[in-house]
Amino acid sequence: MANWLARWDPFKELEEIRDSFDKFFGRSLALKRSEPSIFETTAWVPSIDMIDKKDSIVVKAEIPGVDKKNIKVTVSDGVLTIKGETKREEEEKKENYYYSERYYGSFSRSIELPVEVEKDKVKANYKDGILTITLPKSKEAESKETEISIE
Repeated sequence: MANWLARWDPFKELEEIRDSFDKFFGRSLALKRSEPSIFETTAWVPSIDMIDKKDSIVVKAEIPGVDKKNIKVTVSDGVLTIKGETKREEEEKKENYYYSERYYGSFSRSIELPVEVEKDKVKANYKDGILTITLPKSKEAESKETEISIE
């Protein structure tokens, strides 16, 4: 009986994990090779904190490295949408050395608001990569709280 020594390939294990995910999510083996896997299609979306204050909803979104002129904030039908685009180029030239990188991409994040807000009084501020949006609650939303007796 011969002893066989096989080299460990960590990428083979990752591929087996990917195959398991593909099977779990119902993707056929024929489609797997022609379409990107879930690991290859990750899109960046900003992290968001939502704070429900007495008279307003405050949303903070982390959007580092994006110029504020490339950010669009909208409120429609009870949904807050933050969209943006980033374009950045880096280039360094030295003797016998050249470095260049380009970053292009867009993002969009929509969140359903828990209450009605006064759209015309919404304010947004962008500083140090943090977008802060203050959405004043409508008077109806502030007065909708009703205490329920427990039997």
